Amino acid sequence: MTDLLTALLLGIIEGLTEFLPISSTGHLLIAQHWLGARSDLFNISIQAGAILAITLVYRERLLALATGWRQPEERDYLLKILGAFAVTAAVGLPVRLLGWELPETVTPVAWALVIGGVWMLVAERLGERGPPSSQVTWAIVVAVGLAQVLAGVFPGTSRSAAAIFMAMLLGLNRKPAAAEFVFLVGIPTMFAASGYALMETVLEGEAGDEDWASLAVAFVAATITGFAAVRWLLAYIANHRFTPFAWYRIGLGAALLLGLPAGG
Repeated sequence: MTDLLTALLLGIIEGLTEFLPISSTGHLLIAQHWLGARSDLFNISIQAGAILAITLVYRERLLALATGWRQPEERDYLLKILGAFAVTAAVGLPVRLLGWELPETVTPVAWALVIGGVWMLVAERLGERGPPSSQVTWAIVVAVGLAQVLAGVFPGTSRSAAAIFMAMLLGLNRKPAAAEFVFLVGIPTMFAASGYALMETVLEGEAGDEDWASLAVAFVAATITGFAAVRWLLAYIANHRFTPFAWYRIGLGAALLLGLPAGG
């Protein structure tokens, strides 16, 4: 398989899985077992493509927040987005600097997929017991921020799944509203994480030998597929449950633990 085709496939996988609650890290790990590991700069770049995708999806909402901050409701929502990002940064940066992260190998990712799938089934049921609500409270803000750190420490957890279901458990149980808040918080979070990782990569001198054509192909693929995946997910969850994603995670994680696709 050519480098360009490999890059295309990895970009598509990143775009499809970054915002679906099934773990992009887990899927990229499996794919790179088959297709070969890529550089840190490559992985950072395809994540940047996913960030661009979610920014494009929410471009009108972001513009409304940027221009309507004088309105109390918009200002409150914007402050809560920034508050969740601040929690992630305040807790996540020390965690990153101390190196508190499980290795990105198949076994811990597989367990994270299974446990995360079970968590999704339970959390969705519990979240639906309360009255329907689209209200983002400050407790939800803190929980979403911490959930993003948890997803960073445990590869395979899925940032979107951890944060969305934490929000639902605390009362933000209208799925589109929960997804919107989590995705909007994800924009500054992922920009900051990717920028930090890119700075590390450049300072360590690892960018000189990069295949820039493959990187560009993967970036574009991640952007296009990420945009399509988010638009589809938002339409889907308006009238459907997250249950299929949960069972998919459990099945994939179990298959990995049994050694079927990739081994231990």
